[in-house]
Amino acid sequence: MQKKEIIWIYILSGILFGLVIKMFVFDILHVSGNSMSPSFNDGDSVAVFRLAYGIPKPLSGTFFIQWSEPKLNDVVIFLHDNKIVVKRCAAVSGDMLDFSSDSEYILNVNRKRISMTRTQFERLNEFSEVPDGYILALGDNLPESIDSRDYGFVSVKNIVGKIITK
Repeated sequence: MQKKEIIWIYILSGILFGLVIKMFVFDILHVSGNSMSPSFNDGDSVAVFRLAYGIPKPLSGTFFIQWSEPKLNDVVIFLHDNKIVVKRCAAVSGDMLDFSSDSEYILNVNRKRISMTRTQFERLNEFSEVPDGYILALGDNLPESIDSRDYGFVSVKNIVGKIITK
């Protein structure tokens, strides 16, 4: 083999290796919006560990193999309406949900008091606990966040990674 051919093999191998790492192991994403403020602000770069819960299928929002599920307070990424979303895991499968609507609409879960609109309340108040295989995903900046209060619980199968650093 000639020197030029060997160099091209190294270059192509490096590109392929980089793509595999980005798709399956580790990625850098940019936060868009303020729903996770003050933890993560618009424009922040975050490191995502894609193997935190299993081996993800690229661009599908599911796993080839899953070996773990998110834990309370993990900051996860998942696909919702074909967009990558960053939210905090506020409750996991089996966590009890307590709703009240005396003077305002409130969800109490894991010692947190979460304000809701009437529509959000009506969407979730039929549940007494987080369903099996799902999480309650909320933004840290609740007034500006579109999250599980708006679109319901997030399937663990749709979670494709965990934020590991800012």
